[in-house]
This record gives sequence, structure tokens and C-alpha cells, in this order.
Amino acid sequence: AAAVLGAAKALGEIKPFGVEVHFIVAACENMISGAGMRPGDIVTASNGKTIEVNNTDAEGRLTLADALIYACNQGVEKIIDLATLTGAIVTALGPSVAGAFTPSDDLAREVVAAAEASGEKLWRMPLEESYWESMKSGVADMINTGPGNGGAITGALFLKQFVDEKVQWLHLDIAGTVWIDEKKRPTGYGVSTLVEWVLRN
Repeated sequence: AAAVLGAAKALGEIKPFGVEVHFIVAACENMISGAGMRPGDIVTASNGKTIEVNNTDAEGRLTLADALIYACNQGVEKIIDLATLTGAIVTALGPSVAGAFTPSDDLAREVVAAAEASGEKLWRMPLEESYWESMKSGVADMINTGPGNGGAITGALFLKQFVDEKVQWLHLDIAGTVWIDEKKRPTGYGVSTLVEWVLRN
């Protein structure tokens, strides 16, 4: 969310001619209470798909799902989402490289080029469709987290369920890149890549 707001501020000041950009932040309360989610709860996304909650710590992807649905309903052609979605991406790529997931080769090339120009590191990861089997539920359309192995991929596959197939979409899992432990501060990762991508396209 901070990266999206940072990019919005930068592009608002640059004012690129002839460009229409929508910035969506899926913000909501996240406090423990008697009304909080419990394992086994079933929630319904705004597109009608049902999700069995098997991990209450994977709550951000539930709001992000509705944000993706909302974005598609705005009639956009392309979507990039950024999220500190999984610890699995940190295991895969470490603290300096974000993972990019997309079914679109064209959008992948655009974003990789923008990242390279901006000096931010990312790596395109596979969207292994066979892993989706592990995300199916007996009581809902899907569960909100997979079995553990390949967690960054199953997280991306989860989000893919909420994107219109006519929209080019790329998910950036930035869990490892947003914080510098030694300096105890955020990095601002993603802002430069987003701005560069918009200016190039």
C-alpha cells in the first residue's frame, strides 16, 4: 500500500501526458476481536467466489482479491499489484529480489525493463497451474493458503482467481525487499518500478 501511495504521489507531481492510472489500496481494520476470522470460516469475495479460511494470518490476500475485482471492473487494460504476500518468496529469492508472477509475457517484459531501468531487482517466477489442485476446498471454491511448498506460487495463483482473463495482470511479491533489517527502515521498493513503467507505457 505504501508503494502504491508513493507511486501515486510521484506520478501526480510528474503528470505524464495522456496517461490514466488508477491507484487502489485495499485497506481495512485488522484487529483481534470476537468478530475476527476463525479457521474454518468461509468468506465470499465480491465476484461470488467462496474462500475457506485455513490460515488467519493470510488475511491480506482476501482484501487484495476484492481490490483486483474492483480494478477489473474499472475497465483497465493492465494491473500490477504489489504485496508482502509470502515468506516463501523470501526463501526463494532472499531480501533483495522481488518475485514477479504473470501469465502475460508482454507485461512481464515491460515490468522487467522498468525494474532494470529503475535499479530495482525482480525475477519472473512460474505460475505453475498444477499447484492449484492443492488450493481446492471441500466446502468452498478454494482455501486461502496452500500446503507450504511453493507458497509464493500458490499465493499468486490465489490472486489470479480474481482477475478478469481479458486484463493483463502482474503480481509482485515484495515481502523480502521492503525492509532493511540492519538499518531498521523501509526501502520504498516498488515506487521506482511503477513510476518507470507508467512513463514508458
